Amino acid sequence: MIEIRVGFEIAYAAAQPTPMVMMLSIHPSRVQDIVGTETIIAEPNAPIGFYRDSFGNVCGRLLAPAGGVTLRGNALVRDSGLPDAVNPAAQQIPIEQLPDEVLLYLMPSRYCETDKLTDIAWSLFGNTPPGWARVQAIVEFVHHHVTFGYEHAHHMKSAHDVYERRSGVCRDFAHLALTFCRCMGIPARYCTGYMGDIGVPPDPAPMDFSGWFQVYLSGAWYTFDARHNVPRIGRILMGTGRDAADVALTTSFGRMTLTKFIVISEEVVAA
Repeated sequence: MIEIRVGFEIAYAAAQPTPMVMMLSIHPSRVQDIVGTETIIAEPNAPIGFYRDSFGNVCGRLLAPAGGVTLRGNALVRDSGLPDAVNPAAQQIPIEQLPDEVLLYLMPSRYCETDKLTDIAWSLFGNTPPGWARVQAIVEFVHHHVTFGYEHAHHMKSAHDVYERRSGVCRDFAHLALTFCRCMGIPARYCTGYMGDIGVPPDPAPMDFSGWFQVYLSGAWYTFDARHNVPRIGRILMGTGRDAADVALTTSFGRMTLTKFIVISEEVVAA
């Protein structure tokens, strides 16, 4: 068992009072792991009203004052210290036997155009064994097909764009891989959260929130990461949805300019 300190400081400038929705809370599935309480505040002091969205994520709504707002959060989280679960025996469930609530994770969504990628997916993965091996084959392909680089980030880039341009950031790797899974009849959903450099060499680049995906096999959701393609330690889930559009960190209803963005996720080492 380990403990991980997570947090953020995100600042926006705004010329006038601006309504916002944020998804910066730790996911309800990890609430029992929080030591004490998670703190999220907006400065200058702006009341935050929290609610659950249709995917079960915790969202906050506020009115950012004229001049702008700084959002700060921190929490201490217990974690198993174990890497992502690996279960090669996990089976693909026939679509007609899937629970109703997972069917939407087979459908196309804003960034995941199954209609454009189905023929490509079947040409690439049609001969792979269904289940875990098929998902792993998809992850391997995307990991080697796409080049990572922050300079390739674009908020409008779709899974089909990623396939054609062969470059992107973590969300792009996830979008392409989970779209291929859907094309092959495997429910897949997008995930966002904290993932620090725990158990791996430290990355010198400033930390960001991370994007990965989960697939539904043998009645459970399993984590996969096409960018890193290795089981990782210390993921702290914040939100799940059909794609990144469903788990936007912040949404402003008016013009705002990002002026500061700091994220931390680090193991707390006993003195």
